[in-house]
Amino acid sequence: MIHLMIFLPLLGSLLLLATPQRWREEVAGFFAALTLGLGLLIWRGGGAELFSVNWVPALGITYSVALTGVSLALALVTAFMTFIAVLYAARRVSNPGTLLSLVLAMETGLIGIFAARDLVLFYVFFEDALLPALLMLAIYGGPNRMRALVKFAAYTLFGSLLMLLSIIGVRYYGGSPTFALADLVQHPVKGVTQTWLYLGFLAAMAVKLPLWPLHAWLPDFHEQNHASGVPDVMGTLYKVGGYGLFQFGLPLFPDASLELRPVLMGLAAFTALYAAWIAFRQTNWKRLIAYAGLSHMGFVALGVFSLNETATIGAMYLLAFQNVYTGALFLAVGMLQERVGSVHTRVGGVMTQAGALGGMTLTLWLASIAVPGLAGFIGEFSVLLGAYQVQPWLAFLAGLSSIAAAAYALTAFQTTFWQARPWGAVRVADLRHTEWLVLGLPLAVALFFGVYSAPALNLIQPAVRGVLAGLGGS
Repeated sequence: MIHLMIFLPLLGSLLLLATPQRWREEVAGFFAALTLGLGLLIWRGGGAELFSVNWVPALGITYSVALTGVSLALALVTAFMTFIAVLYAARRVSNPGTLLSLVLAMETGLIGIFAARDLVLFYVFFEDALLPALLMLAIYGGPNRMRALVKFAAYTLFGSLLMLLSIIGVRYYGGSPTFALADLVQHPVKGVTQTWLYLGFLAAMAVKLPLWPLHAWLPDFHEQNHASGVPDVMGTLYKVGGYGLFQFGLPLFPDASLELRPVLMGLAAFTALYAAWIAFRQTNWKRLIAYAGLSHMGFVALGVFSLNETATIGAMYLLAFQNVYTGALFLAVGMLQERVGSVHTRVGGVMTQAGALGGMTLTLWLASIAVPGLAGFIGEFSVLLGAYQVQPWLAFLAGLSSIAAAAYALTAFQTTFWQARPWGAVRVADLRHTEWLVLGLPLAVALFFGVYSAPALNLIQPAVRGVLAGLGGS
C-alpha cells in the first residue's frame, strides 16, 4: 500500500494529460482524495514498515521505503493539503489541467521524500519534487517570474550538488555496502571527515528549510507564484530541510551535530527573529506570509539542532502543522486577490463586507502566531521549552519572534480587514461554494490538533526518541 500512496499521484498526473478537458478537475480530485484515503488507511494500520530491495546493485542503491512516525505524519499532511490545493485550483484557475497535473506530480516527490530510507532514493525524490515547482512558477508565475525562478533554481541546485557529494562521501568513507540508511548508520564516518560531510548535507537542507542566509529565494518565489496561492501551498510543503536533518542528518552525523550545536542553534534563533522583523515591514501579503514561514522554520531548526527530546518533538509537530495553516493562509490571500485585485495589506475594510473570509483568515493567523488552543502553540512552546534547557539565552532570543509575530500579523490584518474601504472601491464578496471547505478544513485540523495533540504525538514522540537515543540528546 505504501508504494501505491507514493506513486498514485504521479499516475494521476500522467492520466490528466490524456483526459478530456471537461473531466480533468474530477480526475485530479479523485486521485488526490484516494491518496489521502490510502494515507489514512496506513495510519490506521499502524504505519508501513521498512520495505527494501536492491534497485541498482552495482552502485549499492536500494529502493528502501517506510512510512512511520514523523514521516507518516508529514505524508498525511502533504496528502491533505494537496487535496485542498486541487479542490481550490479546480474552481479558481481557468483551464487548470496543467497546474493540476504538476500538483499531483509534486505530491509524489514529496511523499517519496518522507518515505525514502535510502540516501540516493531521498536525493531522487528531492529533485523530482523540484521540477514541478519550477514549472508551476515558469508557466503560471507573475511578470518577474524568471528572476524568481533563476534564483530558486540556483539556490536549490547548488545545495543539491553539495548534498550529492556528501551522500557519496558518507558511503565511501564509511565503507557501507549500500546507500540504505540502516547500512550507513552501521558504518559511520568518523572525525573531521564527518564534520565536512555534515556541512555539505546541511547546506542543502538549509536552502530547503530555509535558514538565513540561504533564504533569499523564498520571498520572490512566493510573490511571483500564481495569484491563487495553489503553487504556494506546494512550495510550503517543499520546506523539507527540517525533516531531512532529523531523519538523515542526526543519525549519520551525530558527532558533528553535537560539535556544531551552539553555532547552529544561534543561527536558527537569529533566523526566527530576523524573519519576524522583516515580515513586520512587508506590505505585500505573499511576502509577509513567506517571511512568517521563514520565522517558523527558524523554530523548527532550533528544535532539531538542540538535540533535546522536547524541542525536537515540538519541531516536528510545528513542521507538520505549519504546512496546514500557512498553506491555507496563501489560499486566503488568493481569495482576497480575486476579490479586490491586489495582495496589498492596506486595501481596507474587507471584514465589513466579507465577514467569513475575514474571520477564517484571522483564526488561521492566530494559529500561525501560536495562540493556545491552536496547533501552532504546541509546536512553538515545546521548541522553546526544550531549547531553554540547552541554551536559555538563544531560546529567549527566538521567543521574541513570537511577540513580533503577533505584531506583524495583527497589524497587517487590521489594515486589510478593519480600516475603512477606500471611496469607490469594489464590493468584496464573501466565501462561496468550495471556498468554505478550502479554508474550513485546514482550520478544523489546526483547531483539532491544537486541542487534542495525542494522535500526532503518538506518531512523532517514538520516532524522535529513536533518533536521539544514539546521540546523547537529553
